[in-house]
Amino acid sequence: MSIHPTAVIAPGVDLDPGISIGPFAVIDQGVTLGPGAQIGSHTVITGHTTIGRNTRIGPFAHIGGPPQDLKYHNEDTRLVIGDNNDIREYVSIHRGTPTGHGVTTVGDYNLIMAYCHIAHDCVVGDHVIMANAATLGGHVEVADRVTLGGLVAVHQFSRIGTFAYVGGLSGISRDVPPYVILSGTRNQMRISGINKIGLRRNGMAVETIKKLEHAFKIIFRTPGFLLQDALTKTMDEIADCDPVTHLVQFIQASQRGVVRVWEDE
Repeated sequence: MSIHPTAVIAPGVDLDPGISIGPFAVIDQGVTLGPGAQIGSHTVITGHTTIGRNTRIGPFAHIGGPPQDLKYHNEDTRLVIGDNNDIREYVSIHRGTPTGHGVTTVGDYNLIMAYCHIAHDCVVGDHVIMANAATLGGHVEVADRVTLGGLVAVHQFSRIGTFAYVGGLSGISRDVPPYVILSGTRNQMRISGINKIGLRRNGMAVETIKKLEHAFKIIFRTPGFLLQDALTKTMDEIADCDPVTHLVQFIQASQRGVVRVWEDE
């Protein structure tokens, strides 16, 4: 155990022998730190917050703070962060609200770069990359293996599908389908294709990628097709592919509507 003498740790905090806490860090009552956690200097961890094993948090981060929600009145809500995350300097992650999930959740093996913000009631999956100053509004859902470029802003209640790659400076106000490369802001969002490089790097079969490309041609590039007709045609033609089924079900479940505009339109 390595705890700098200037760190302030509330009584009753459970400290595993393998943790490291830097100078002037503040760990409040109610915080649980997993084995191997590393907490940087001047970082504040507060509230009912659980940090998983081997998660590293950089200096000046604020983790587990109260939600920025006018309806919140000091209720007992939570933040749960999983294992093996790298959370860099000046990141802020807030706990949930009673009117939401009651908990903000961050999974495992995520890279949250400097100055990022994850708001109340968000659900972030595993192997997610958020580049510098990317921001999630409240209640956002980010699936596994999503990449968000620098300064991306995601509107409250939006969903980002698995393997989506969102370019820097984008403003997301609708759901982003899984497997796409997307950039732009609000009514000017554009999909430039599917994330073939990301899919190949993670071992997706070439034949499956071809089926996804065929599905995207039907859904996004067939002129004059109503969305529901395009989804039905997709399932009729490509019924034996789990990623294609997931894509169709993601779109069908959307409450905000999905981005459906290609770059060359």
